[in-house]
Amino acid sequence: MAEIEKKPVGIMETVLRDAHQSLIATRMPTEVMLPIVDKMDKIGYHAVECWGGATFDASLRFLKEDPWERLRKLREGFKNTKLQMLFRGQNILGYRPYADDVVYNFVEKSIANGIDIIRIFDCLNDLRNLQAAVDATNKIKQTEGRGEAQVALSYTLGDAYTIEYWTNIAKQIEEMGADSICIKDMAGLLLPYKATELITAMKSVTKLPIQLHTHYTSGVASMTYLKAVEAGVDVIDCAISPFALGTSQPATEVMVETFKGTPYDTGLDQDKLAEIADYFRPYREECLKNGLMNTKSLGVNIKTLLYQVPGGMLSNMISQLKEQNAEDRYEEVLKEIPNVRKDLGEPPLVTPSSQIVGTQAVLNVLMGERYKVATDQTKDMLRGKYGQTVKPMNQEVIDKVIPGEQRFTSRSADAAGLTNEMDKLEDEMKQWKQQDEDVLSYALFPQVATDFFKYRQAQQEKIDIKAADTTNGAYPV
Repeated sequence: MAEIEKKPVGIMETVLRDAHQSLIATRMPTEVMLPIVDKMDKIGYHAVECWGGATFDASLRFLKEDPWERLRKLREGFKNTKLQMLFRGQNILGYRPYADDVVYNFVEKSIANGIDIIRIFDCLNDLRNLQAAVDATNKIKQTEGRGEAQVALSYTLGDAYTIEYWTNIAKQIEEMGADSICIKDMAGLLLPYKATELITAMKSVTKLPIQLHTHYTSGVASMTYLKAVEAGVDVIDCAISPFALGTSQPATEVMVETFKGTPYDTGLDQDKLAEIADYFRPYREECLKNGLMNTKSLGVNIKTLLYQVPGGMLSNMISQLKEQNAEDRYEEVLKEIPNVRKDLGEPPLVTPSSQIVGTQAVLNVLMGERYKVATDQTKDMLRGKYGQTVKPMNQEVIDKVIPGEQRFTSRSADAAGLTNEMDKLEDEMKQWKQQDEDVLSYALFPQVATDFFKYRQAQQEKIDIKAADTTNGAYPV
């Protein structure tokens, strides 16, 4: 029997971003991360995901931390490992499209502060909404010598999402100048043998490296990784065991052991990985005790395969129902989600489309009449302001929700009429600006960032008063 060629699979570690976003609502503070960085840096990961996604919002809003400062500290500690972030295409890390100058500035500052790989996705897989970020990354790479553009495809199921759909879009991604492709399976929908079929087909049409990202929500993720690696996938996203499984990723140590002694051997040291796990285990226990980690997010939810609902979307939906004292309507809402998704052109369910579909499904059930009330985001989706959906939207719903209104067929930034926003944004927040990056924080979350800037200023004033008290003999205020 011919020996199989050695093809070590790379491991991208998610504990500093997606793992804690999935299990503890992105609440891990920087102070918990920094003591373990040196040991993580010696593992030999393909990359460590540590920024982007919801970390930016959560840092400012809940942790009262500057996300840029977090990135700089992590970059200082990770001397040998590439750092990766998640980037929502034209939406950057926010919930609306931004002009190209804001996209360019954000990419530039992300790379300057320490990011190596930018994983760029769009909630509709509309590649027009990714091109500006890819172009920005490539332009900065030419001058700085750093920065990789990875285009992520939001994986989903439906009539339109055939193998031909995925192979065609993979070819387009290569043509648009990306460095690699990620299959982003945010709800754990990719089944093992489907992974074999998908990876084999995509590998036949593109020379770009392919990375696979999934969640354990439906219980199949480790098996999916096994079949994907055998089919030639280059990198898999994993989480160190205390923050693995449930709505997070498969465990790093388990996948390393699975491929040990095979042509796909990762080469990672289990003893060194055990030290990382030992560090995070007490923190996990603390999160369980204080309720930050909910045991509901740790098991297998097979309904994910039935309703295609990512873990974060489920938790949002449950809290919305709880606020309305309508938790008993949970099953009705679950059944309504596929109907709303179909009405809106069958988009993948990922931020922000997942929130749009989930919230609208809740309203449809609680109001007793479908689309009696529609959110502004649902209206914008129907107007075409988020971009092009794979299938046409339900005309009856369009006529009911936005009767007679103009609909857009351009990319999201053009539909919103956005050009050159940076000067205006800087002018709006100039009283708070201490670093160039503050303008970008404000651009994404104006109110949240302003609240953080006020908090930061108050903290600095306290430090100044304390310093004056100790050095000048001034009375404490």
